[in-house]
Amino acid sequence: MGLTKRFGAFSVAAIAVSIALLQSGASSAAGTYSLVYRFSGGNDGGNAATGLTFDSSGNAYGTAVIGGLYGCGVVFKLTPTSPSTWQESVLYNFTCGSDGKNPHGGVTLNSKGDLFGTTTAGGSGGACTGDGCGVVYELTPAGERVLYNFTGGNDGFGPGGAVSFDKQGRLYGTTPDGGAYSQGVVYRLTHSAGSWHFNVIHAFTGGADGGVGSLGALLIDNSNTIYGVTELGGAHSAGTVYKLAPESGGTYDLTTLYAFKGMPDAGFAYGGLLADASGDLFGTTYYGGTKGAGSVFELSPAGMRTWKEHVIYSFTGGMDGGSPTSTLVFDGAGDLLGTTSAGGNSGCSCGTVFKISDASHVETVLHRFGAIGDGMNPYYGLSLAPNGWYLASTVAGGPSGQGVIFRIKP
Repeated sequence: MGLTKRFGAFSVAAIAVSIALLQSGASSAAGTYSLVYRFSGGNDGGNAATGLTFDSSGNAYGTAVIGGLYGCGVVFKLTPTSPSTWQESVLYNFTCGSDGKNPHGGVTLNSKGDLFGTTTAGGSGGACTGDGCGVVYELTPAGERVLYNFTGGNDGFGPGGAVSFDKQGRLYGTTPDGGAYSQGVVYRLTHSAGSWHFNVIHAFTGGADGGVGSLGALLIDNSNTIYGVTELGGAHSAGTVYKLAPESGGTYDLTTLYAFKGMPDAGFAYGGLLADASGDLFGTTYYGGTKGAGSVFELSPAGMRTWKEHVIYSFTGGMDGGSPTSTLVFDGAGDLLGTTSAGGNSGCSCGTVFKISDASHVETVLHRFGAIGDGMNPYYGLSLAPNGWYLASTVAGGPSGQGVIFRIKP
């Protein structure tokens, strides 16, 4: 099934196109790209390993892994002050203690505008790697509140991604480590009587169900069925796509929708999933594809409990990019947009922004990172702002080497 039912188009890159890039099935197009903010690694934060989320006024929110007053990361807000300038403000400084340490992945807004996220370390639940097992937190104008302290036991530890909400306001996420089989877990937090209650809804075994939760947030449909990927495990030890269907009594039934085979098939998915109106799923893998440099895949229902996978694009690791870890988005024309963490500029391998055509599945490189003062290594995908721009982060690059926020538009 094609990509015809989707939703913005934009483009950026140099006019020059190498012969090798054309042979890989990729092209380049002109467009508009600019930097929104450059992190210093000081009080404003550093290592911007974050997705971005927007409020209705167009303000962007995210996290930085280090920096801040205590050096352990921040939650930040970016406010547009003119069509081309943005002002950063730090909403919270993590203290490295019971409140958490080193937030990854960004934050999620609830209907009231409160922010929810995770830290990979800190908290009061246990030692884990020596600096805490991580927390789930809520941030309101009144301050930060820890909703759960991971212990490193059957509950998992080291959550490093954004959280997701279902229609009832329950919160879901994954951990890459810990759990009953030391392969990570999917967890849920339910709010009742003024408190949040934690439970593990699946502990990965590393076998047919996969192992190790992804960087991307979980995808939850209107029936509260959860979709996600694992980096490892599965029938071919190359990761899986799975769904968790709610059952009576609060339990969930896990179905492995697809087990990646590795090259020339896709393999080792790090980003989250994107769904279209027909229920087809799209994602990226860090390895696999025909060149072993990662892929973009589509997974379509093909009958009762049967799904068919199709590699839409295989990265070469060269000028077209490589090793994507991002969650994809649709643009207004139905094309797929994303980032790669490597490849692109031949002298840097600093990553790209790309588009995959709905009609032809040809890749267009919209931007190659690595110019002086530019960002490097975009791990997370693009987010659409209310003003029509797409914004995203890089974990490195910029004047201080601590990452940037950039924007891109046709």
